[in-house]
Amino acid sequence: MHSHRIKNLFSAIARHYDLLNALLSLKRDSAWRHETVKASSVELGSKVLDVCTGTGELALAYADKIGTEGFVIASDFCFEMLVIGDEKVERKERGTDTSFLAADTLILPFLDDTFDVVSVGFGIRNVSDLETGIREMARVAAPGGRVVILEFTQPVNPLFRSLYYFYFTKILPFVGNFISRSKDDAYGYLPRSVMKFPNCDALKAVMEQCGLTDVQFHRKTFGIVSIHVGKKLDKASSESGYTGLWKQ
Repeated sequence: MHSHRIKNLFSAIARHYDLLNALLSLKRDSAWRHETVKASSVELGSKVLDVCTGTGELALAYADKIGTEGFVIASDFCFEMLVIGDEKVERKERGTDTSFLAADTLILPFLDDTFDVVSVGFGIRNVSDLETGIREMARVAAPGGRVVILEFTQPVNPLFRSLYYFYFTKILPFVGNFISRSKDDAYGYLPRSVMKFPNCDALKAVMEQCGLTDVQFHRKTFGIVSIHVGKKLDKASSESGYTGLWKQ
């Protein structure tokens, strides 16, 4: 699916997005995000970028952990999603500096070697070029920093997989499209995109091809989601220190 169609699809369901995430995951989505933050080894004072952030739930989970000396930037190319994320920050004051930014993950507007953690939750399968997206995430990660991917995957247990696929391909699209009133089959797109996405081992291989090392993954909830964590290699230039955020 072309990027402009994906943008329009998510724009149309933005106001129902969080409700349906909780409902259709049986409220497991919050736990998955917190497990992702834990797996990334984020620390107080860390600089975090969350790409394809949607309404910012993963970004805000990071913000709750890094304290007042760090900051979180949440980026997405869907303006309607960012508006909702910004509203969340306004409703609940946080000590951590948290900002939302319109940006394409394929062309991130940040300098190389900037962020301690670069994350994405349930969004990397929506970029039009997976390898380019991960390379951009790796580019802006600091030497020694982590690239973290939380994404749906395909269960490996045959019995559970057959039951899950019935729910995932039949029930979830019907309920999701009905509640969101989607005219574009937004919740039919979800299972189709997951089925086409690389499995855990294949995604690990792509991350390694993009220059990340020590890539580990953890399956969660009977293998319906996975958390991949890769490390960017240290290099001598990291000794030059932090010089800013933005590409010229």
